[in-house]
Amino acid sequence: MKRITIITGHYGSGKTNLAVNLAVKAAAEGKKAAIVDLDLVNPYFRTADFKELFEEKGIRMIAPDFANSNLDVPSIQFDVEQLAVSEDCLIIDVGGDDDGAVALGRYSEALLPFNQDIDMLYVVNQRRFFTASANEAIELMYQIENASRMKHTAVVNNTNLGDETTLDIIRQSADFAGKVAAKTGLPLAFTTCPEELCGEISDPDVFPVRVYVKPLWAV
Repeated sequence: MKRITIITGHYGSGKTNLAVNLAVKAAAEGKKAAIVDLDLVNPYFRTADFKELFEEKGIRMIAPDFANSNLDVPSIQFDVEQLAVSEDCLIIDVGGDDDGAVALGRYSEALLPFNQDIDMLYVVNQRRFFTASANEAIELMYQIENASRMKHTAVVNNTNLGDETTLDIIRQSADFAGKVAAKTGLPLAFTTCPEELCGEISDPDVFPVRVYVKPLWAV
């Protein structure tokens, strides 16, 4: 994983859960990690919801002003250049779709000097209604790039159905994820798998994830 990892994708694709897992993994490896909650659109399922977890793991969190309050104002201020230099691992969790990517565009110029040390991962989930086909997922990817004024470097297959995820669901998504990667000319970085299922998969390109982000009724 490069020093800066930017996570984008469709609403509900699992971006935030992936971002949390990457931050926790980096901290477990002894890296000085920080995570920026750049989701200024969706007030639910955000990295800001995991403040206690991040404090426990020694992960620095930068969240929107008034996050998790009844004054949920879409405003965030942070020095991306300072963070990029001071942290071993900086993860930026971007809001869903092109609407959320507009906020990332504000920092595109500041991130330009670090271009060689950035991974911008496009998270796809075939089980989301508006990205069920490769062409739909690709169209959204280009919309995100236009809004953010940045280019993706890889695709992540995060196909799941929450608690109803099975190995068959993950395996059946391989063709979909492969088409997205092939048609965009991007590598498929990895496929995620709930950690409780990963023991049945020997593929080295599978990334075990813990499900931190859950529906409110499941908390």
